[in-house]
Amino acid sequence: MLRIWKWYQSCLSLHPVKTQIISSGFLWGIGDVAAQYITHSTAKKRLQYHKDDDNEFKVNWKRVAVTSMFGFGFVGPVGHFWYEELDKFIKMRLLLRPKSARFVAAKVAMDGLIFGPFDLFVFFTYMGFSAGKSTAQVKEDVKRDFLPALILEGGVWPIIQCLFVMD
Repeated sequence: MLRIWKWYQSCLSLHPVKTQIISSGFLWGIGDVAAQYITHSTAKKRLQYHKDDDNEFKVNWKRVAVTSMFGFGFVGPVGHFWYEELDKFIKMRLLLRPKSARFVAAKVAMDGLIFGPFDLFVFFTYMGFSAGKSTAQVKEDVKRDFLPALILEGGVWPIIQCLFVMD
């Protein structure tokens, strides 16, 4: 596992944008498969399937491809430049030392308050249009889902980000 991590770090230093794009698309795809499984398992328990019902988990590969494309086309490249510029801003303007507690807190807070909502809005819009929904339907979905997702994201991602920013 350590060899894979070192190889990834080497790729990141040699080809940062390309590596971010590929790894982001891959991770978004894996995340979507996990989300589909969790949704299926939750529905299965809630609905109490009968033995003769078709309750076997099946991956929606089209959705995985669409979600992966969001990682490849948006999160990878945009996220790379966002974090690069955010690091520069915190170092040069806020004059905070990288990896210090204040640097990490500033980075996580700015990411959650600025990029997080933007990323979530783009994601819901992209997924809606990719599913063939109309502008009105996408707008309704964003109105319904945006705030709960932002709250959930705000409770989960800062913890994960602190682990990776501190490393």
